[in-house]
Amino acid sequence: MTKRISKKEGLELLKSAGLLELGRMADSIRKGLHHEGIATFVVDRNINYTNICINRCNFCAFWKEASSPDAYVIGMEELYKKIQETIGQGGTQILLQGGLNPELDMDYYLNLLRAIKGKFRINVHGFSPPEIIYMAEKSCLTVRETLMLLKDAGLDSIPGGGAEILSDRVRKVLSPKKIMSSFWLKVMHEAHRLGMRTTATMMFGSIERPEDIIEHLESVRALQDKTGGFTAFIPWPFQPGNTAYASKVHPATAVEYLRVLSISRLYLDNIPNIQASWVTQGIRLAQVALRFGANDLGSTMLEENVVSAAGIRHIVSKEDIISAIRGAGFIPAQRDTYYNLLKRYQEA
Repeated sequence: MTKRISKKEGLELLKSAGLLELGRMADSIRKGLHHEGIATFVVDRNINYTNICINRCNFCAFWKEASSPDAYVIGMEELYKKIQETIGQGGTQILLQGGLNPELDMDYYLNLLRAIKGKFRINVHGFSPPEIIYMAEKSCLTVRETLMLLKDAGLDSIPGGGAEILSDRVRKVLSPKKIMSSFWLKVMHEAHRLGMRTTATMMFGSIERPEDIIEHLESVRALQDKTGGFTAFIPWPFQPGNTAYASKVHPATAVEYLRVLSISRLYLDNIPNIQASWVTQGIRLAQVALRFGANDLGSTMLEENVVSAAGIRHIVSKEDIISAIRGAGFIPAQRDTYYNLLKRYQEA
């Protein structure tokens, strides 16, 4: 496929195309972009610095009230230990995210970044757009001013968390207190203008319609046309366990996951990398995803707390990821945050 697909065409493919035909088309695009037959992964750790959050999203099982006995703000010694363990296992990045905690001010975030960078050489991929908007509003700063302060303190890149579905119709139901779509896009636009690279995500399988999925993809593609700042796109299915939707929504099936993954690869012709989500789907389905448009298996995820709070816990080692990539017929390679290859693992 060489011609860019339109919203109408994308919607028709998502709703009506056969799964195997979608997979074949997406795999063809993947081959054109990554013709060396390499599939990648990154060694990192997801560190959630606090679980206290005022948004209280209906789809989230991770947040806690400040008064909860399980509420926390991470201590510096614990943080340092987690980072040191990550580096000791060959990690090159930490994913640093947390809830919107009203007790934390801008100085907390800046001091946190400076402390990390003062002790370690590691990429900090941190603070999703809702966190950044919250920091900006609380500090009476613009988004750009906030990002500049964070960047100067040591923030290297920004994850795509908080996107969910970029349809305000859906967001008003799922997360009425969270930022609307335009604010998520504004953070990413300003970050790209400052030379920061980011990822984009999509959480599907809740209450959205196919039209909402295409709207999300169109918004991401349009911004990428302007800035070129997204390194990767990660679609992942909603996990309803322990949330307000536990009895209302059935988790997306493997077929539904592969359909959305494939249409993401076809639609996002200007984003080089599509990441499979073994964290939600397990390593075997993530392996299959490498033939449905994905070229990356994401992180070894030495620690993960948000998805596991919904009752989904897949434990996968670096060796498991390497084996899965080989089993799908690809050459495994460890990458950094920016998809630079660090090490290839040829056949033993």
